[in-house]
Amino acid sequence: MRSWLTVQFACTAAMLPAAAGAADLIVLPRPPEPFAGTIGTTYADSTPAFQAPVSAPAGAPNVLLVLTDDVGFAAASSFGGPIPTPALDRLAKAGLRYTRFHTTAMCSPTRASLLTGRNHHAVGSGIVTDTASGYPGYWSVIPRSASTVAEVLRLNGYNTAFFGKHHNVPQGSEDASTGPFELWPTGLGFEYFYGFVGGDTNQWRPTLYRGTNRADPPHDAHETLDHVLAQDLIHWIHGQKAASPDKPFMVYFAPGSAHAPHQAPAEWIAKFKGRFDQGWDKLREESLARQKAMGIAPPDTALTPRPVGIPGWASLTADQRRAYARMMEVFAGMLAYQDAQIGTVLDELQRMGQLDNTLVIFVEGDNGASPEGDIGGTMNELGHLANGMKEDSGWLLAEMDKMGGPDSYQVYPVGWAWATNSPFQWTKQVGSHLGGTRNGMVVSWPARIKAMGGIRTQFAHVNDIMPTILEAVGLPAPDIVHGVKQQRIDGTSLVYSFADARAPERHTTQYFELLGNRAIYDHGWLASTTPGRLPWKEGKSAGLPTDYKWELYDLSRDFSQAHDLAARQPAKLAALQSLWDKQARANSVYPLDDRQGRMRAYNAGQRTPQRTSWVYWGSDISVAQVKAPPLNFRSFAINAEVTIPKEGARGALIASGSQFAGWSFYFDGGRPVVVHAASQKPEDVFRIASTAPIAPGPHRIGYDYALDGKPGQGGTLTITVDGKAVANGRIGRTAFIAAGLGETFDIGSDTGAAVVELAQGTRFNGSIARIEVTPR
Repeated sequence: MRSWLTVQFACTAAMLPAAAGAADLIVLPRPPEPFAGTIGTTYADSTPAFQAPVSAPAGAPNVLLVLTDDVGFAAASSFGGPIPTPALDRLAKAGLRYTRFHTTAMCSPTRASLLTGRNHHAVGSGIVTDTASGYPGYWSVIPRSASTVAEVLRLNGYNTAFFGKHHNVPQGSEDASTGPFELWPTGLGFEYFYGFVGGDTNQWRPTLYRGTNRADPPHDAHETLDHVLAQDLIHWIHGQKAASPDKPFMVYFAPGSAHAPHQAPAEWIAKFKGRFDQGWDKLREESLARQKAMGIAPPDTALTPRPVGIPGWASLTADQRRAYARMMEVFAGMLAYQDAQIGTVLDELQRMGQLDNTLVIFVEGDNGASPEGDIGGTMNELGHLANGMKEDSGWLLAEMDKMGGPDSYQVYPVGWAWATNSPFQWTKQVGSHLGGTRNGMVVSWPARIKAMGGIRTQFAHVNDIMPTILEAVGLPAPDIVHGVKQQRIDGTSLVYSFADARAPERHTTQYFELLGNRAIYDHGWLASTTPGRLPWKEGKSAGLPTDYKWELYDLSRDFSQAHDLAARQPAKLAALQSLWDKQARANSVYPLDDRQGRMRAYNAGQRTPQRTSWVYWGSDISVAQVKAPPLNFRSFAINAEVTIPKEGARGALIASGSQFAGWSFYFDGGRPVVVHAASQKPEDVFRIASTAPIAPGPHRIGYDYALDGKPGQGGTLTITVDGKAVANGRIGRTAFIAAGLGETFDIGSDTGAAVVELAQGTRFNGSIARIEVTPR
């Protein structure tokens, strides 16, 4: 009797063109070998034969793939930056630095391209998953026709694990409580996952998952998330080598740093006190000088000018300079701390004798440095981006002692993002310019790469990572995986460059597009559109993306994209524009959309059906905000059927978000209380409380909120017990989005970073029969 796999393989092969016979195809999982024994009447005249286990190619290396977050080209010391990164320096000295490596200018698209080897639109990832829209290039669903490098390695005898940030699950399509989990790491080829799902998480109080199950929060109050991830990674490798010492592993380590929130242990922040008082203009100059001295940038590299809209450091007030310099110190502490944790992983691999035959690919940043802090930075990422939080230099100065700690969720001013992208133009979000797409990469493999400390200048792109790993391991790309014909791999292996700094580049053409900003690289030339919107402002350009002006650069002579040749070579520009259009049509890039922030999210198309009520049957329920009741946008009524214990009520009945923006319906001394934090600023925190505790026994508690007018303007909240009003008060204004990203809507506790910290914990000590939330 044929196995399911054999049948599936036969059916798939039958659908292929006649020229591509089944014998020519590379199929995963590998079809089973025919039975090699004999079967008689009994065991006495039979010969057993076992299926040989799938094994990796002889001598195949371990693979450690590292991708950091929102780190610009000129942040780390390995690429001329001001922040010491000794672990990355160590790898660079033992291996190779790639100085012309490119990402997509934003996290989700870069991560999809890195794992699949395909262009980001070609795998439905043309934009960050949170604002996916109803077009094939923007669905944010990685198709089964683009199996990840982890899945290919797993099916070829590797153990695979993922630690850190996964931002390739579209909101509303896959929920942590119910699934499906096809786009979670364990559905994409990773046998083990420990980390968070979404754009960022609180580094002090992260929302974590192990596999697809919610994990307990870390207990070490002195270390942030990067330490926890690195230690779990080391523990996993210990177990993997204990169980299968001869089996290679692939580990993907994607810490959430240095994305917002910028948080780090105080002693690491203190290392950088006073180190950025010279300001961002001077820092760019210093970094370029170091890059030239190191051979990272050619001697004739020009420093591109400061964009209109970013103030010069000298124009700031003394208070602004003090506050802004401190915010950069926090960022530096975070990146240095991250690097130290990666150093512990390298140390352990070396102690175990594994480092020599481990291919380490370290991509420093999934895009250019982040401009989302706007001109003045913020102590609350979503407070600034979405919730209308107002901040000035006086507020920032008063918060300086909290910067980087658990009471901050900060992002530095855009001037620092621009500075740490030196010498390039622009920042993250700008797919047309190198400040958004150029990131440093280091490759180390002591057993194979002997050109220690080498620099490689061949063009490279994030879609090159998968084919590079496959060639290094000794595996071809499969034609069929789990019965699905695989789409083309767009990247080019970089193994050709390992031994030859002068080898002609093989990745000669690459399009770019993000939020309407677009570019095309072809044989040294780059045609780019001029951004139509400042990347630190939400909304859209004044017109349509097709109205953008085009620029032209000869990158073979212009490392920093400083000299626009469009007026002098219109024919060359026109040819590249035509090439971009062909690439766009082949990769599902159209339709162009330059809307960002709430404007794009509101118009992206409804993902989930509209509901008229939400009902919860018991405690210990947590759901993603996209599956939660719209408390921040609508008037609402909550009716809770609960039983109060003899000792009186304590803990949170319902919680949504955190102290940075959220709601908590909790008990204080047995009294029902409601707190809404529109931000963490004292004037944005509103509290309504009953004067008397609720007696033990069953009760019906009601919370009625009536908006004054439009969302965000506030309203009146009334608390009732068994139909009788016990408290009434005003919520001055409401947040639009619960903060931070990844914070859930909880029943019977307040997980993650709490809206209100309670002395005896946030778990409700009574029983919940039923809670219904009804928007009005």
